[in-house]
This record gives sequence, structure tokens and C-alpha cells, in this order.
Amino acid sequence: MTRFALTVEYDGRPFMGWQRQAHGPSVQQALEEAVLAVTGEAAAVQAAGRTDAGVHATAMRAHVDVAKPIAPFRLGEALNARLRPAPVAVLACDVVPYDWHARFACTGRGYEYQIVNRRAPLTLERGLAWQVARPLDADAMATAAQRLVGRHDFTTFRSVHCQADSPVRTLDRLDVARDGERVTVHAAARSFLHHQVRSMVGALAEVGLGRWTADDLAQALAAGDRARLPLNAPPDGLYFVGATY
Repeated sequence: MTRFALTVEYDGRPFMGWQRQAHGPSVQQALEEAVLAVTGEAAAVQAAGRTDAGVHATAMRAHVDVAKPIAPFRLGEALNARLRPAPVAVLACDVVPYDWHARFACTGRGYEYQIVNRRAPLTLERGLAWQVARPLDADAMATAAQRLVGRHDFTTFRSVHCQADSPVRTLDRLDVARDGERVTVHAAARSFLHHQVRSMVGALAEVGLGRWTADDLAQALAAGDRARLPLNAPPDGLYFVGATY
């Protein structure tokens, strides 16, 4: 048995999320069906994170155990051939030690959220970014974001469906940068709560629109009350961009 580490890119729009679902297609299902077609083995594909419906990835890390003798390059190429036309691609495939685990060995996860700040409708990026028509003050968003960095109870920014044992998380990075009409939010932590990044981005957008101040954001965090969340950003602009080990 050989354990292969995969780096996977996908467009989340056609999927119900990473994890297999009874009510619709998932990225995990697409990969597992490709593994079965290539190797004849019904193997589970484990990932570093479980993205929601409509969320994308540029570098999701995953692993799969295969008994059939096959070189990593050949496995990656064969999986990509079987994945077509689904918008999922294996960017890299490597042999790793059997005790390496894409999820449990992961020490950090990174996300980016893409906002296009313009009045004209999105065409090429519809479903791939969040369009905010009114002007955003990205500098104010960047300043306010630092109120969320560190170890906090993130109940306010946690989905009511979150299954994590504790709402306490340590946010290592939350940066906001503008490049023309694009505003990008970068987030990094060992782990995130369900909807945490989207919830934080929604609150930062309120700051950027001038409806909230940095103090309002800090007070919402301290309240530990989901009802204090003004807005949950849509999944369109969210990307899983990397995992560290």
C-alpha cells in the first residue's frame, strides 16, 4: 500500500462542497470515482479542509492510499484524464510516508477571499468573486481586521451548524489589500470554524462601506453572539489556497 499526497485545484460552483453528500455531487466523490476507475480500488480521499458548496481551491492538499503499483506521475495524469470534464485538477502527486495525513498532520490552513469592487456586473468572474458595487475603504478594512487576529472566542463568526467542540481559535493572519478594483482578504490559522472566514469578510465589508467601525467589529467579537453578525459573505469569492505541514 502506497500513500499519495495530492495537490488539487477545483472550481466549487458545480459541487455541494468537498465532502461527499447524499443530495448532490462533491469534489471528494469526483476524486474517489476517478481513483476507482484508475486503480480498481474503492479508496477514500482525505483532505486538509472541508470547503462548503460553491467554495473553490487553488491548492487543496489531500491523500489517498493505493495498493496497485503505480508511479506518482502516472497516477496524477490518469486521475486528471478520468476527472474530465469536472472542473477538478490534480496539480501534483507525490509519495509520502504512511503516517502522513492530509488533515491531521496539517499545522496551518490558508484562505483568500476575492471581492471585485465595481458597479458593472461580473461576467468572466461570476461565481468566482463577490461583487460589491459601492466603494469599499480597504484601508479601514485592513485596520479593523487586526482586531480579530489572535486567540479569541469566535462564536459571533461561527455557523449555527458548526460541529467544532470549541469556538476558540487562534487567527494568525487577516490582511486586506486592494489592487485596482480587486480587494483581497488573506486569512491563515491552524484551523477555522464553519463559515468563519466568510463571516469575518462580511463584517469587514460593513467596515469598508462605512456602516461599522473597527470598534463595532471588536464589540461584535466580544459579544459571542451570532446575531451580532451583520452579513455572511457569499461562497463565490472564497478559495482554499494552501496547507502547511
